[in-house]
Amino acid sequence: MAFEFEMTDEQKMIRDTVKGMVKKIEPRREEFRRMVMDEKKFPQELWDMFADAGFLGALVPEEYGGTDMGLMAMAMALEEMGCHGFGNAFFILTTMATMCTLKNGTEEQKRRFLPRIVRGDMKIAFALTEPDAGSNTFRISTLAKKDGGAYRVTGQKVFITGADVADAMLLVTRTTSVDECIKQGMPKAYGFSLFIAPTKAKGLEMKPIPTRGIEGMRQFTLYMEDMEVSADDLIGQENMGSMALFNSLNPERILAAANTVGLSEHVIQKACEYARERRVFGGKPIGSHQAIQHPLAECKIEQEAVRLLVYKAATMFDADAHPGQVGIYANMAKYLAAELGIKAVDRAMETLGGYGFSEEYGIIYYHDVVRLLKTAPISKEMILNFVGEHVLNLPRSY
Repeated sequence: MAFEFEMTDEQKMIRDTVKGMVKKIEPRREEFRRMVMDEKKFPQELWDMFADAGFLGALVPEEYGGTDMGLMAMAMALEEMGCHGFGNAFFILTTMATMCTLKNGTEEQKRRFLPRIVRGDMKIAFALTEPDAGSNTFRISTLAKKDGGAYRVTGQKVFITGADVADAMLLVTRTTSVDECIKQGMPKAYGFSLFIAPTKAKGLEMKPIPTRGIEGMRQFTLYMEDMEVSADDLIGQENMGSMALFNSLNPERILAAANTVGLSEHVIQKACEYARERRVFGGKPIGSHQAIQHPLAECKIEQEAVRLLVYKAATMFDADAHPGQVGIYANMAKYLAAELGIKAVDRAMETLGGYGFSEEYGIIYYHDVVRLLKTAPISKEMILNFVGEHVLNLPRSY
């Protein structure tokens, strides 16, 4: 059974709305699975339904066309989608870019971008990672130079999800290089600038990377050579983008964790259904044996704990708690959700035996999806570094 607690009428409506959406496409589940997992095609129909239900406007005030339901509402919606075996990174990435615009954008930018996002007319990728920087964001070298009413961007990004499907990307650059910051005696957090940059900009080249684990999308290396971005698309102040970036990352981690909690429920229930029906050695259902029961029961217990941590992080975010405090629980939720997802899929595969690897039963498809979360959007090791330093007050380890 799915998790139940004393929900508000709005929260009940959110879950019922998602269930209704999924019910419409349930008869075509295999078609969707093949399209998303095998053909790497973006599920536009699912995106449109999500937008029509108002979830893309969950963080957007009504004055910009949003529903202003909050991150908790979005987290519950993505969790419910996961319970039915569905997920999509663009719901998470676009929500993160939405929050960045809302927190740091000008009034003109809010009125230009937010209504389009709410309607589902604008998908936004996230372009941060670089080949030579990896998790060390402060070492990125992509440079944007002011040129009249525009910036000229030169550099390279890697593992950029859905760049070919996105209408724009939240692009993280430097407007003051690392070497110049050192020369000026400026802190390492100085010199960052963020842009909502069009993905059709001249001077931008995309090269696909043959990766797995991203539902309905591919990942790309981006090559930017003198790419022009309008100065009107600068989010926040020039050189002061680090705070604009870091106060926007928490929703990404919370929502990724929420969807993974849902996916864990999906595979646990799949395993339980099989364990109730499968009979061997004396004709008893295999689910009556503790060797099958206990691993699944462990997953269920851990799932409830992770869900509460996700809800705590989302609630703190909606209460406008300090980003640093929200970040503690957002990172913890993401860490535990990844561990839970991997464990739940593995236990489900063990329960199904050979059928766990069968495309017909569908469990195998979630193996790559949940394993990816251990590494992205932030690795397990970096979260442990964060907790060690900022929660346990231990010396910096890296």
